[in-house]
Amino acid sequence: MLDKRLQNDCLIIAQSSMNYLLLNKDANYPWVILVPKQENISELFELSEQDQWQLNLEVNLVAARLKKAFQADKMNIAAIGNVVNQLHVHIIARFKLDSVWPKPVWGAIEAKPYAEKQLKNTVELILHAIDDLDFSRE
Repeated sequence: MLDKRLQNDCLIIAQSSMNYLLLNKDANYPWVILVPKQENISELFELSEQDQWQLNLEVNLVAARLKKAFQADKMNIAAIGNVVNQLHVHIIARFKLDSVWPKPVWGAIEAKPYAEKQLKNTVELILHAIDDLDFSRE
């Protein structure tokens, strides 16, 4: 079960055997979030060693694919969890020309909703980029 804030702010677009892959609804940046399916986990160290390796592998594979697909200048990866206690890892494509570069994205500017066509295109680009990974579409 996803935290209510993740449910409100994101769309589930795919899943692996271990994680949900969410798209943050903020169109200011290509921003996905990996959320382990295990319940009542808030810290990386609470995962088994094998699950830590799997999460790390999936984070790195998704980040590499998105960097290439979006031609990002930098990938921001973070598992903070101060507001949403459920363990989740943000993977954000950043650009030297984005509106808050080089500052962190949290609270920098108001979230911009996706237009319907832009949302569809972004989801398809992400799913195409990770097509060779072990994720199934939602």
